[in-house]
Amino acid sequence: MRFFRSANSIKKLTAVAAALMILPVAVACDNQTPETVDNVGTEVPTDTTEAPVETATDTMPTEGETIVDVAAANGSFNTLVAAIDAAGLTDTLNAEGPYTVFAPTDEAFEALPEGVLEQLLLPENQEALTSILTYHVVPGEVPASEIESGPVPTAEGGEVDVTADGGTVTVNGATVVEPDVMASNGVIHVIDQVLLPPTLDLSTL
Repeated sequence: MRFFRSANSIKKLTAVAAALMILPVAVACDNQTPETVDNVGTEVPTDTTEAPVETATDTMPTEGETIVDVAAANGSFNTLVAAIDAAGLTDTLNAEGPYTVFAPTDEAFEALPEGVLEQLLLPENQEALTSILTYHVVPGEVPASEIESGPVPTAEGGEVDVTADGGTVTVNGATVVEPDVMASNGVIHVIDQVLLPPTLDLSTL
């Protein structure tokens, strides 16, 4: 599986992200079992043997754990989750997708120039924040084992330069420090730097 998607798919996601109008996916699960009785009120014996309970593994999400849910529960992406909320992209990244997200850690955000993060979280800079966040999103679900080197179109509209060298993957020079954090609507690859679109001038914030 190549790390490229059709132009129509990329344009569609870019337009939706810009409009911030994707509806969240509601996931319902009904696990109730009706009581068993006969038509004249006599109880019918039921099998009380419990079936084995399947437990979720570390790599597979339970139903409904979207990219935002997984990031929020992880503990290493508090800044990213706050930024997604400030940009109004929570519903977008809760949608069906699938997406591949290069997710900067809290430490990566802290490495931005002093005062930049605070400025980006202000309402008047929502457009710039949205541009940065969608620059980390690629349409389609691509595990690390299927990543190929080359330019990759993002939901922001620009491209990131991906290099796969043996077991190491870099994106615009940022290193993937933890690959394949799975979600119900895609996959997260944890990176150690914030990716900035080349068209964005932070000095204008």
